[in-house]
Amino acid sequence: MPPGAIERVGGPPLWAQVRADLRRRAEDGEFPEVFPGELELTAQYDVSRTTVREALRALRAEGVVTAERGRPSRVVTDRSLTQPVGALYSLFASVRAAGLSQRSIVRRLDRRADGVVAARLGLEESTPLVHLERLRLAGEEPLALDRVWLPAALAAPPLDVDFSHTSVYDELAARTGVRPIEGEERIRALMPGRVERAVLEVPPHAAVFAIDRLGRDGERRVEWRTTVVRGDRFVLRAGFSATGYHVTVGTS
Repeated sequence: MPPGAIERVGGPPLWAQVRADLRRRAEDGEFPEVFPGELELTAQYDVSRTTVREALRALRAEGVVTAERGRPSRVVTDRSLTQPVGALYSLFASVRAAGLSQRSIVRRLDRRADGVVAARLGLEESTPLVHLERLRLAGEEPLALDRVWLPAALAAPPLDVDFSHTSVYDELAARTGVRPIEGEERIRALMPGRVERAVLEVPPHAAVFAIDRLGRDGERRVEWRTTVVRGDRFVLRAGFSATGYHVTVGTS
């Protein structure tokens, strides 16, 4: 399939048009072996090498193509991120370790009371809580809608943090000396509601995973978290042996 037409006047930036067309061609299976190099793409689209480099940089950040030094780029067919269930993992660290760009869109960060959540944390129902809601992006694609509640007496210092590029656990540890070291999780598969489907851009008829987490620092309950993850980007994997089994989760 030939490259799509590039709108030279009045359209989006040239690099963005090249990126969008290359993404389309990759999804159509046009590059099963090796992805075209910079010089070839410059000729195909009749644009500058700088334009092609910017388009490729964006595709690598999105996890569409590889970015290995000294090797030709390839379309990424397995974009899974493996995370252990049994260890208190950080989605931020897992996405970063996989080589994908990671950022969050902060939807809410405030102090509030929530009797149900306070009870889960073993607190009086009127106890003030810090509430953080973020849309988590991996490779610039929506991955999860994450809602965290922390006791305000513990977590008030992070209220002024920009959580678009940092981890709750890292900031909590740095500013308060507290980090969840254990807890429990419950994972359920369900159909998303209208808000979750729209925010996460969930494909039609696809399900999501809902993860409820209670995090503790020793005996103290310090975190209640609910995370809704796109089912088409989330995988459950289990391993077993004669003496037991383990489960891992990841995104794809």
